[in-house]
Amino acid sequence: MSVSNISKKQQTLSNLKTTVPLSFKMVFQNYLYIAIAAAVLAILWIAFNIFDQLLFFSPVVTFYLPDDSTPGFILANITSVLMGILVAMNVYVIRNSKLKLDKSLFSGSILGIASSACASCSSIGFLVISTFGGFGILATDFLTNYQTPLRIISIGILLWALYSVHSKITKPCTFDAFTNNKQKKQPIPP
Repeated sequence: MSVSNISKKQQTLSNLKTTVPLSFKMVFQNYLYIAIAAAVLAILWIAFNIFDQLLFFSPVVTFYLPDDSTPGFILANITSVLMGILVAMNVYVIRNSKLKLDKSLFSGSILGIASSACASCSSIGFLVISTFGGFGILATDFLTNYQTPLRIISIGILLWALYSVHSKITKPCTFDAFTNNKQKKQPIPP
């Protein structure tokens, strides 16, 4: 690697260190977005734990975490937190931009949820099997065997979606600052 490539990568990391806290501060200074993030986090935490058969509501509310379910539980918690943050930031972008709803805004969110929920770990697996027959059995078997790698991939997708939303939040600020600095340096024509 050349020195200029290393310098560019260091500059990019330095920019991320300053702009990520800025975008979080812009979004989460309003209590509405904190409430949205907390609501999404709570809903997904409950849903993921019900799907993984860790949380039960009948006959009494019970939470049981066996030793072999700990990695899946940790990954589901990370996914829930990232989804809460991502949905709140997406709502902020939609409310504060002149852009129309774009499918790219929520694609990372949908992919993250779909790949994180284990369809074969609950009664949803039986629904898939009964609906799709032999293909449902293969899909359920695939989801069961590769649940942890799929959840790790979903976390990667959610991080990519967060970076994308972060870029949409901070890009106008960077562009406006660049334009203002350029205009200050140019002499005003007579």
